[in-house]
Amino acid sequence: MPDTALPDGSANPPLHILWQDEHMVVVYKPAGWLVHRTGLDAHETRFVMQTLRDQLGHHVWPVHRLDKGTCGVLLMALHKQAAQALAASFAAHETRKEYRALVRGWLPETLEVDHPLKPDDAPEDAPVQDAHTHLRCLARLSWPESYDGRHPETRISLVEALPTTGRRHQIRRHLKHVAHPIIGDATHGKGPLNRWWAERLGQQRLWLHARALEIAHPVSGQPMRFEADWSSLTQLQEARDWRKLLALPGWQPIA
Repeated sequence: MPDTALPDGSANPPLHILWQDEHMVVVYKPAGWLVHRTGLDAHETRFVMQTLRDQLGHHVWPVHRLDKGTCGVLLMALHKQAAQALAASFAAHETRKEYRALVRGWLPETLEVDHPLKPDDAPEDAPVQDAHTHLRCLARLSWPESYDGRHPETRISLVEALPTTGRRHQIRRHLKHVAHPIIGDATHGKGPLNRWWAERLGQQRLWLHARALEIAHPVSGQPMRFEADWSSLTQLQEARDWRKLLALPGWQPIA
């Protein structure tokens, strides 16, 4: 597929398509890309919606969102009726979303976070909204170096996050709430720790990955599961980055 030319003369690579039929398309969203244009980030030039539209030669409809820094599974509808059906599934919480995150410290083996949230930009008197996330620790690592001089080592965990509600920045805010912020989270994490890990991992980024999405097909109603599995996405640099991270010596899998 040809690259997508942008108005400023630069070019974005085509998006990697994970699955497609005549009703919807599932792509791998790279970290650093916006789902669509927004005045909140006026200088950004990488947009999934516009790039995919030009790549397919077909209008696409967004039905859910991922933060700019998050990579992984993103679903778009290919016609209005499919968009309405898919959006209704998300609104009714009839989906299952699975994420992977690299977080500060050693998370307990399992943790239920039931912590109401209000929108980031809401006024002080705005009502809070129910928000629930199930967390499971998959592996732990002790880096044999102290980032702040208080401890002889620095600990991180690989975490599975399953949100059952869809509040903005929910996973990031819930992990901050339980004192295990995501590494690289400039808004809800710890700046000195983020920079310390960026020096050792070779890049500054939000270590949050949308690994899988389960949803009913908008026409047939058939249950569908879409995955962005690092082991199979060998052509994507981000997948190689995650595999390199998990290949560091010392990871202890949690049974």
